[in-house]
Amino acid sequence: MSENEPEVGLKPYLSPVAAWALSVGTAVGWGSLVVTSSTYLKQAGPAGTIIGLLVGTALMLIMCRNFFYLASHHPRAGGAYTYIKETFGYDLAFLVFWFLSLTYISMFWANATSLPLFSKFFIGDLFRFGYLFSVFGYEIYLGEALLTLVAIFAITALCMRHKRFAAHAVTVMVFIFLIGITICFGVAIFGHQVSLSPAFVPDKNALSQSLRIAFISPWAFIGFEGITHSAEEFNFKKDKLYRILVTSVIVSTALYVFVTLLSITAFPAGCANWLDYIQNLGSYSGIEGLPAFYAAHHYLGDVGVGVLMASLLSLVLTSLIGNLRALSRLCYSVARDDILPSRFARLNDKQIPANAMILVAVLSIPIAFVGRTAIGWIVDVTTLGATMLYGFVSAAAFKTARKLKNPREIVTGIVGMVVMLLFGIYMLFPHLFSDYTLETETYVLFMVWSVVGILYFRWIITNDQARRFGKAIIVWISLLALVVFMALIWSGRVSEQSTNESVFTIQQYYHGEADAAFQSLSEDACPWNGGRKRRWRSATRQRRPRSRTRLLARRASMPTF
Repeated sequence: MSENEPEVGLKPYLSPVAAWALSVGTAVGWGSLVVTSSTYLKQAGPAGTIIGLLVGTALMLIMCRNFFYLASHHPRAGGAYTYIKETFGYDLAFLVFWFLSLTYISMFWANATSLPLFSKFFIGDLFRFGYLFSVFGYEIYLGEALLTLVAIFAITALCMRHKRFAAHAVTVMVFIFLIGITICFGVAIFGHQVSLSPAFVPDKNALSQSLRIAFISPWAFIGFEGITHSAEEFNFKKDKLYRILVTSVIVSTALYVFVTLLSITAFPAGCANWLDYIQNLGSYSGIEGLPAFYAAHHYLGDVGVGVLMASLLSLVLTSLIGNLRALSRLCYSVARDDILPSRFARLNDKQIPANAMILVAVLSIPIAFVGRTAIGWIVDVTTLGATMLYGFVSAAAFKTARKLKNPREIVTGIVGMVVMLLFGIYMLFPHLFSDYTLETETYVLFMVWSVVGILYFRWIITNDQARRFGKAIIVWISLLALVVFMALIWSGRVSEQSTNESVFTIQQYYHGEADAAFQSLSEDACPWNGGRKRRWRSATRQRRPRSRTRLLARRASMPTF
């Protein structure tokens, strides 16, 4: 921002309740009712999911302390960006901003593009008109794209002109989904015999299942710290922020646990237990394809479905508003430091960074035409982005606490750094573990984003008249290392997939010849049983895995994302 341009600044208006509602509303979204009730259960079962979430909650409570500690010392807009800037300088602050913005906008995109799925499940094909094309097997319709765009620009217009009304609306909607989910959970649990068996997914180590959920837990909570970007707008004493963050994390955890347990209380006829239901979820459609909604309908009928519909819509809208606010305040803060053009630091007559919100909306336009398959790869970025964010914040808290000799924050800072380092290793080094945590395409996205970051940082240094950037070579090293590292993992994953497909092709060829020989021998030996033998071999023959394109197409059509 120009030195001659007077800084007006954001005006305080957020009450403690509104700040808490924004924290909860940003942390939970579409995934809390859809992904949690299917993907988590499929990976770890109810016991593994709950244990993993509780471990993640404990870690997030440590992060609450770190965020509160830094916010107390740097009570300005920008959240983590401001903390890193004041602690480590502008260069590392740019690195945090670059990946934090990608994390927040990914969550914004994921919830915006969930609205067509919402309409498909509960309204039908009302918006499925004007077929355009397919992206990785996901069909794009003009009606659904327009629905996404209308939602994005409607939320943007609301937040640009009515900040108090938006905060009140978020508060109301948070209580709607809190009460709605709690009612459905309570009716399903109390007065009914609910079996947790099997508590974990069979044939897998129970500890590894719980740890897997714990390692990806930053995805479940990312956004709860989003209110720290609005520190200048708090209309209350800063010492209340810690209680707000802690309460937000605890409430978010309770919601995840409620949805998880609700999803295993009922299953369609023909399923032996919840595991049989979840593992074959792709064969169901409509309400039956959404375990939490099926359970609500089982116990409360259409009323239960209506309650969860209102809850899910509230979850999506609060997440859109919360992430847009966090992004706009982040862009506003970095624009004041000339990382973004100064026009994004200007406030309108309502003291709102409207230009920054318009920037987010404009960048979101192409997303309406990308499809949920590609959005899934983008959302994978949030887990890695959250891990990087919390690691940097922990490092800043540790450095500040060591300088000021605050022993509690020294401990929480060290714990946060160590844990987030382990989380990063778990996600970035897939060959160390039995299964992959990120899609192959996610590495490509991170690689591309890092290359763009290098180019943009070069432009910033060229135009940095105050000479605040370019003093720390670690930015260049980090971005270049990410590019090389992601490229190596990506090429390794592609080679592995190609090799596996070739091996399966060869196996199928020889299995086919062996089957033919066996069938011929059986018919010669037992000609009266040839037909039944052929049917038996056909039913038991090992199926060849689908190609990646078909796998992506099938996953895109599944209601479990």
